[in-house]
Amino acid sequence: MLLKFTKMHGLGNDFVVVDAVSRKVFFNKQQIEKLSDRNWGIGFDQLLVVEPPTNPDMDFRYRIYNSDGSEVEHCGNGARCFAKFVLDRELTNKRIINVETKRGAIQLRVLDGGLVTVDMGAPSFDPKDLPFTADSSETLYSIMAGDAEYFMTPVSVGNPHAVIKVDQLIDDEVATVGALIECHERFPRKVNVGFMQVVNPNEINLRVYERGVGETQACGTGACAAVVAGIKQGWLSPKVTAHLRGGDLHIEWQGDGSPILMTGPAEKVFEGQIYL
Repeated sequence: MLLKFTKMHGLGNDFVVVDAVSRKVFFNKQQIEKLSDRNWGIGFDQLLVVEPPTNPDMDFRYRIYNSDGSEVEHCGNGARCFAKFVLDRELTNKRIINVETKRGAIQLRVLDGGLVTVDMGAPSFDPKDLPFTADSSETLYSIMAGDAEYFMTPVSVGNPHAVIKVDQLIDDEVATVGALIECHERFPRKVNVGFMQVVNPNEINLRVYERGVGETQACGTGACAAVVAGIKQGWLSPKVTAHLRGGDLHIEWQGDGSPILMTGPAEKVFEGQIYL
């Protein structure tokens, strides 16, 4: 099969986006792994598949696959690229788009200047929602990674995150500790690991080790998780700019029960076709 695709990125977190509305497309794990390879395939962090909705109140459905072929619940940077893709391909002319994902419905608002705001829904700090093994519900937990103890805030923003506040962002720590916690036995379905440096109450530096991918240039759900964790701990204000390796995201959260609003750019890199 000749597959047409669009290569996109949100702050360097890169995607291949495929239209499965106009034509039915199916992938298996081996195909995704091959396509994601940066030497032997196209290369991407995640594959986004745009599908017709199953719910008549929704405009689209989309599925998200990591480079290792695993399907995941949510992707903030991918959601913004999704919005730009369906507008560019004239699959819709709406500026407010309601979308089904594996974790539920989300709303995308396309702004001027190439920015997209994603209503990410309300976060959860309940361990069972990640899931995370814990004897009680807290906002800060101790976890062992190798021979060292780390304090983290587990939070679900549609997918699971563990947020660790650090004084400095260190390459080796992100890579080694991120990999250890990603597969820690207390996270039965694995976890994304965020390392957050608080600059001031309105600003953080962040690096994220994503499950099934490794460290990426930017992680939208990771930025949301880090900000709400920081607000929950009293370190941050309700509006925060998150500086990631690929650029900045603007996150707003007004507290328990409120949705997280994430605003950032989405860019098309090129279009192409490849034989599966």
